[in-house]
Amino acid sequence: MKTEVLADADAVARRAAEFIADRARDAVAARGVFAFAVSGGRTPWQMLRALAALPMPWFSTHLFQVDERIAPYGDPDRNLTHVNDSLLTHVALAPSQMHAMPVETPNLENGAAQYARTLEGVAGTPPILDLVHLGLGPDGHTASLVPNDPALEKTDTAVALTMPYQGHRRMTLTYPVLNRARCVLWVVTGSDKAAILARLIDGDRTIPAGRVNSERALILADAAATATLR
Repeated sequence: MKTEVLADADAVARRAAEFIADRARDAVAARGVFAFAVSGGRTPWQMLRALAALPMPWFSTHLFQVDERIAPYGDPDRNLTHVNDSLLTHVALAPSQMHAMPVETPNLENGAAQYARTLEGVAGTPPILDLVHLGLGPDGHTASLVPNDPALEKTDTAVALTMPYQGHRRMTLTYPVLNRARCVLWVVTGSDKAAILARLIDGDRTIPAGRVNSERALILADAAATATLR
C-alpha cells in the first residue's frame, strides 16, 4: 500500500481526480473499457467535480456505486444525488453506463442480485473492476461494511444489504469485489480520521477497512489525517 500526503482536502480531491483519469486512459488502452466504482463523502464530491473538468474517455467508461443508502430518489442522503450534481450533469456519460444501485426497488434482495448481474455484464464473471474508490470512517468502516454487520462475512455474493447504520440500511459491494479490483484508491481527509488511518496503514484487520486488499492500493490523505504518522 502506497501513501501520498497532500496539504489539504482540495489538493487530495484534485490528485484523486487526476489519478482516476490516468487509470481510465490506461484501462481503455489495455481493455477497451474503464469500469470503476465510487463511494460518497464531502471530499469525493470535490473529486468528482475536478474529474468532470479533466480529459476522460467517458464513451468507454462504466460508473458503479460502491454503496448506497436505502432512500428515495433525490434524497440528500443518497450518494447518487451528489454524483448527479457533482459529475453527471457536467460530462457526456451515457445514462446506460451509469449503474445506480437499485435501492428504490420493493424487493431489495432481488435488487442486490440484479446489481451483481449488472457488474458481471460489464466487468466479467467474477467481476473485476479497474478501480474502486473508498473512504474511511472514524469507526473503521469502508463502503457500507461497518463493524459487526453480517455483510462483513458475505463471500458468496458481490452485493449485500446491511443492517441499519446511522439511520439507513445500505446496499454495498462486498469484500470479494473490492479485493479483486485492479486498483483501490483511498481518499482520506480530516483530523477525525487520523487514528483510524494509522490502523489501516498498519494492516489492522480488526477494522472493516483493514480487510481490503492492500497490494494494489493507494492512499491519498491530507496533512490533518496523517498527523499521527509523523
